[in-house]
Amino acid sequence: MCTSIAMKTNDFYFGRTMDLDYELNTSVVITPRNYPIAFRRSRVLRRHNAIIGMASVVDGYPLYAEAVNEKGLCMAALNFPDNAYYSPKEDPRKTNVSPFELIHWVLGQCDSLEETRRLLDSTHLVNIPFDNKVPLTPLHWHIADPTGSVTLENTDSGLNLYNNPVGVLTNNPAFQFQLTNLCQYMNLVSGYPKNCFSSLDGIAPFGQGLGSFGLPGDYSPSSRFVKASYLLLNSVCAPDDASSLSQFFHLLDSVSIVRGSVLSQDENCDATTYACCVNATRGVYYYKTYGNSQFTAVNLRHENLDTDLLRIFPLAVSQQIAWAN
Repeated sequence: MCTSIAMKTNDFYFGRTMDLDYELNTSVVITPRNYPIAFRRSRVLRRHNAIIGMASVVDGYPLYAEAVNEKGLCMAALNFPDNAYYSPKEDPRKTNVSPFELIHWVLGQCDSLEETRRLLDSTHLVNIPFDNKVPLTPLHWHIADPTGSVTLENTDSGLNLYNNPVGVLTNNPAFQFQLTNLCQYMNLVSGYPKNCFSSLDGIAPFGQGLGSFGLPGDYSPSSRFVKASYLLLNSVCAPDDASSLSQFFHLLDSVSIVRGSVLSQDENCDATTYACCVNATRGVYYYKTYGNSQFTAVNLRHENLDTDLLRIFPLAVSQQIAWAN
């Protein structure tokens, strides 16, 4: 359960919630240009775009959940159970890439969505786990830059790349259903609603916000997709960085999961373990965790990007408070 959002004001912003019933051992990780990125069925990228994002580092390899490269291209992996399919067979006509390598494969080489489309045309996702202890996760991907968003889904029908005009992605069902489902909410308005019920006198709103009556508030993926889409498409904020950052996290907060409100099949508490927003224009990655609602920032451009060593920033998970006295 996760939600990702792409938003454009003066700068371009991209981020997501990470909703899990367990804690990931993650850090903010910078992969510099000369860190050798190895692929199981392809060449080693010895020189590539620098990347920053949230990752678990296993045996020196950053397994990114979401990331942005130095050119402003963003990518997030979201859970897609029962629908994701990874072929056990390699395709000799294309470059065979494992899903855990895909963020590196795209962000390491592409500077834009246009280049991403071309690269994915010659890419085949193949079922190769990281190792015996780290199996593949069923995923689909949200990819975005200032020109727009796409959704990448690999199902038993093949690799499908969809235009994403909303700039939002959640989980199941498949993306085409999520877009179609928005049609059921065309009556929602952010303004003062008119009486379309009948010509009867005396039917009038009894409070503010009734134009959005019927907007889903539950935590299911389809409801989060509708709610995040409605709020994003009706979002009003000043175009400066501080205002945009604040607005973006308010959007994420609207679909964040409070611990105890959603239980897994194993009776574990699902919760938004972290939420992040990257200013992809400036290369600044912001995040907050469930236990620490204060923003923490890591600036890609404050680091030496021409080294071959990962830069790892452990998460600030204890609540930070700015005391006024």
